[in-house]
Amino acid sequence: MLSQTDKDFYDENGYLMVEDVVTPDQLARLQDITHRLIEDSRQVSESDERYDLDKGHGPDSPRLTRIKLPHKLDPYYWEILSQSKVTTVLTDLLGPDTVINTSKLNTKAPGGGAAVEWHQDWAFYPATNDSLLAFGLNLADVDAANGPLMVIPGSHRGPVLSHHNDGVFCGAIDPDDPLFEMDKAVTLTGKAGSMTVHHVRILHGSAPNVSDRARLILFYECAAADAWPLLGGSSYIHSLGQRGFWADLQERVITGAPCLEPRLEPVPVRLPLPPAKDNTSIFKTQMSGGARSAFSKM
Repeated sequence: MLSQTDKDFYDENGYLMVEDVVTPDQLARLQDITHRLIEDSRQVSESDERYDLDKGHGPDSPRLTRIKLPHKLDPYYWEILSQSKVTTVLTDLLGPDTVINTSKLNTKAPGGGAAVEWHQDWAFYPATNDSLLAFGLNLADVDAANGPLMVIPGSHRGPVLSHHNDGVFCGAIDPDDPLFEMDKAVTLTGKAGSMTVHHVRILHGSAPNVSDRARLILFYECAAADAWPLLGGSSYIHSLGQRGFWADLQERVITGAPCLEPRLEPVPVRLPLPPAKDNTSIFKTQMSGGARSAFSKM
């Protein structure tokens, strides 16, 4: 699906926008499932294994920061990842053997939905090589007002910046880091049905949603099968043990087959240790770790 020009742009800049990656019928079904899950959250009063609640959430006004692991909540999310144009983009960029690390549906509520402070995904889950990426499938139109993804082009080729505050991993960089060049940021807006792609090492973040519309983005975080996670990363898999890990890996294969010969590359790594007091989500990590906001200066 991607042209060589697309691939070269991604290699050079670390991000890509793919238009109309799902059909109107696929989009409508994804939207219906997502709105049903949001409706179900009205009965939830505390964040749990399915929902991260935003400030002001209640039965009369569901406000979420995230629906966790949507591909495990409804099989259609998995079908889109594994049997659609999304799959073609995945294999175009990562090769024939791929796995999913996690998924999330960021449902940034209107009128101040939480920001995601600037960070590199690589800081959370480093691996033996950096053939990892995240897809952000827009389930609603995303414009400058409702908290779009922002990236620093080319930053995936640079260092891993510190994501620590007072000696604790806080899941965000210091806005005053001299290597953080926010003036170079590119804002990724797009229509529902379009999809962003960003490299695991690129610096990115998103401002609060100040519009009267929700920002619904379905994120899939994926890896080439030969990119094996390093011990110390913030992932549940390290607690599974050898047999549990192998069983879990079978369930995470998107295309091709698992790889038993990890590819080792000279990539920069900082481990996310010691963890923040609450590291159950990026929002909780950034809050409990005392991350400073770059968006408060905007």
